[in-house]
Amino acid sequence: MDQRIIDLYNDYVHSAMSRRAFLARLAVLAGGAAAAAALLPLLEGGDAQAAVIDPEDGRIAGARVSFPGASGPVKAYAARAAAAQGLLPGVVVIHENRGLTPHIEDIARRLALAGFHALAVDALSPLGGTPADRDAARDMIGALDPATTLGDYAAALDWLKGQAGVNGKAGAVGFCWGGAMVGRLAVSAPQMDAGVVFYGAQPPEAGVAKITAPLLLHYAALDARITGGAAAFAAALAREDKTFAMHVYDNVNHAFNNDARPARFDAGAADLAMGRTVAFLHAHLG
Repeated sequence: MDQRIIDLYNDYVHSAMSRRAFLARLAVLAGGAAAAAALLPLLEGGDAQAAVIDPEDGRIAGARVSFPGASGPVKAYAARAAAAQGLLPGVVVIHENRGLTPHIEDIARRLALAGFHALAVDALSPLGGTPADRDAARDMIGALDPATTLGDYAAALDWLKGQAGVNGKAGAVGFCWGGAMVGRLAVSAPQMDAGVVFYGAQPPEAGVAKITAPLLLHYAALDARITGGAAAFAAALAREDKTFAMHVYDNVNHAFNNDARPARFDAGAADLAMGRTVAFLHAHLG
């Protein structure tokens, strides 16, 4: 697919661009409305593609839960392996700017089968929860109070650490908007024991000295908007003698791990990044 089309879709997802404006610009790049309509399923995918692990899979013990956050009750989806015995490390899963989608819940199930007690938190809980309309979810994300949202995720870490069956450690893995949230938690929430960032914007350099958690950073080479800040962030982490690893994946786009969005998904990079993520989290969380 023409990289200009991918870039346009990235701009649409991460800005206040209206759907009408996006479709009009897509039609120009695609060569007409009919061609644009044919490209939409590849760009937007759908929830039917999100469930690599079926929510009813007998290997998974999944549940809708709620915990007290900075904003009040916060909704989440918890998952662990049904056959798991003993104490497991906890992982908070932080969604993209589309809210707690079926894809993110599936990520929680994948982490559950990899040996974690996963908690996928709905950051839009204060506004009633994630809506079905993805553009509405994007706008709602933009309306959240950043400090309160960070407080909700810090509370998620504390709550997860205290759950029966969790070994007292909890990390976080975030994607896009959620990746940026992991970086900000690293600065502000010392209770986070490890953090994994998938193509998330870097926190301000002034906060790097406060980071205590080891970090694993995944970036896409074609994602100039986010990856452009990666080298400076890595240099700041190195100057402060922080524990981190950074990987930039060649010839892939922002959201390369999201298999519910076929146009940007890259199976090879996603498998490599998730394999590194699981190994990293086990190394630092148990």
